[in-house]
Amino acid sequence: MAGTFQRGLSGLSRNTFLLAASSLFADISTEMLYPVLPVFLTQTLKASGTIVGLLDGFAQATQNIVQGFSGALSDKLQKRKPVAIAGYLLAAIAKPLMGLATIWPALFGARLLDRFGAGARSAPRDALIASSVAEENRGRAFGLEGMGDNAGAFLGPLLAAFLLYAARVDIRSIFYLAVIPGLLAFVMVLLVSEPRVNVAAKSKIDTSLRRFPRGYWKYLLAIALFGLGNTSNSFLILRTQDIGASLEQTILIYAGFNLVAALISYPAGSFSDRWGRRNVLLMSFGIFLIAYLGFALTEHVLLIAALFIFYGLYQGIFRAVGKAFAADFVPHELRASGVGWYSTTVGLLQLVASVVAGLLWDRVGHVAVFFYGALFATAGGIGLLMLVPAHPANGRSA
Repeated sequence: MAGTFQRGLSGLSRNTFLLAASSLFADISTEMLYPVLPVFLTQTLKASGTIVGLLDGFAQATQNIVQGFSGALSDKLQKRKPVAIAGYLLAAIAKPLMGLATIWPALFGARLLDRFGAGARSAPRDALIASSVAEENRGRAFGLEGMGDNAGAFLGPLLAAFLLYAARVDIRSIFYLAVIPGLLAFVMVLLVSEPRVNVAAKSKIDTSLRRFPRGYWKYLLAIALFGLGNTSNSFLILRTQDIGASLEQTILIYAGFNLVAALISYPAGSFSDRWGRRNVLLMSFGIFLIAYLGFALTEHVLLIAALFIFYGLYQGIFRAVGKAFAADFVPHELRASGVGWYSTTVGLLQLVASVVAGLLWDRVGHVAVFFYGALFATAGGIGLLMLVPAHPANGRSA
């Protein structure tokens, strides 16, 4: 069995494991806060559902928009590590600033700083991952990073629950303590060795949009269709509490969701190397559709818990395979930009989806959020099948 495990990790580099560890610690830091943020906003800072959707949508959009520009910057410099390091540090120091907030606009500003740092680090980190392994191992490399990320997202809520209910730490102190794993993530990236490249740095930042092949743009269009309904997970958390789960139960359910995402990430990346990324990505869209319909149609706590945990399969697959597929469409020198603009598309559309979801939550009804998401999951799946080639040719697809 040990030999099988070692063969499963063959082809991965020291950098791959360090970057997976950085994602582990960074997500412990982030996810200590994520399940308590909607509660902190609505109960402590007296914000409405619309504000929750607006704040989280803008935060995620900031993260993903910044990824496009940080990717372009790191492609221009042909230096990934310094940009990533700066992002990890910014995200770490923003966590205690959120805990100091006494009104929701102050938390909004600190949350944007946090997501700015997360966005700045992500595209150059993903380019480091892609350049640290051979092409045939790319899906597994992204899967390992996704496993670290989602394992952190599992451990973070558990740590928050322990601090709140066993150690009797108040909710604001959770924000202050989250800086510790954030700084550990920063240290992991300091230990990464950046591979040398033979492409000269350009004299100005080139967003490279005209240099991307047509297949890449078709892929982004399909992702955008899906993204119109890909609302913030805050609404799943609020829905779980809405049907009667306690805060402690909600945090544990959310931790289970992230555990499933962590466990599926590496196998999903590995399967996409063998079976094709489009097929595995379609599977994740189907899981999203089933989960959202379930959230709309049931009010039973156990069923909602099971659906939320099942939804973790979507999270783990989409995060690992979506970025690996984007990297497949572009040549090496544009890889950070390609993954970055993919993430920008995801973030912008999640902003739109979350703002619409907040309005639906307050003015139409809570279940309307999930019917809305299910509709665009269907549209995105159709778009992926009709528009996107199953096997892109590394920037040469038509």
